[in-house]
Amino acid sequence: MKLYYATGTCSLSPHIVAIEAGIALELERVDIRKIPRVTETGADYAQVNPNLYVPALALDDGTILLEGTAIVQYLADLAPASGLAPPPGSLARVQLQSWLGFIATELHKVFSPWLFHPEYGTQAQDVARSRLAARLDYVERQLAAGGPYLLGERYSIADAYLYTILSWSAHTKVDLSAFPQVRRLIERVGERPAVQQALREEECRY
Repeated sequence: MKLYYATGTCSLSPHIVAIEAGIALELERVDIRKIPRVTETGADYAQVNPNLYVPALALDDGTILLEGTAIVQYLADLAPASGLAPPPGSLARVQLQSWLGFIATELHKVFSPWLFHPEYGTQAQDVARSRLAARLDYVERQLAAGGPYLLGERYSIADAYLYTILSWSAHTKVDLSAFPQVRRLIERVGERPAVQQALREEECRY
């Protein structure tokens, strides 16, 4: 399998999950700074993902999987013994999917694009940071009531995704000081060997 990724983006999440699950991936970097989008081998990325963003996962049979939340679940299900995702059909799996949806819609899509494009102006960015603070307060309360991870005692793909998104906080001037439970989760996840390996392989400097 091949993961199309770009350093410093949400594609770090499936990269982490694959390492955690013991799944070997070929990596191909995508230059997301330019149009047309070209991969490091010179391929036209539009032929891989017409939406032009990462990640994309190319399976050995040529199938292309898109959307990070679907990709991390697929990878976790390839290695059920890893415990990275509860079994399909269980209540815990639905709770996991709830967290993945929350992170994708209430956190990820507030960070990006609003806080990565200064041309939107300071007012829009202030609104985005205020919205993030409200949503992070929810995460903080959930962790305080039932942490240390989003699914309680169980580390999961949702934690890897949350770590990835909140790793953008310093760059985007999102203040996490009011959320000690969130900060502890991010620190805990960041110390995992699989996370450190993914960061090295992508040459990230979080």
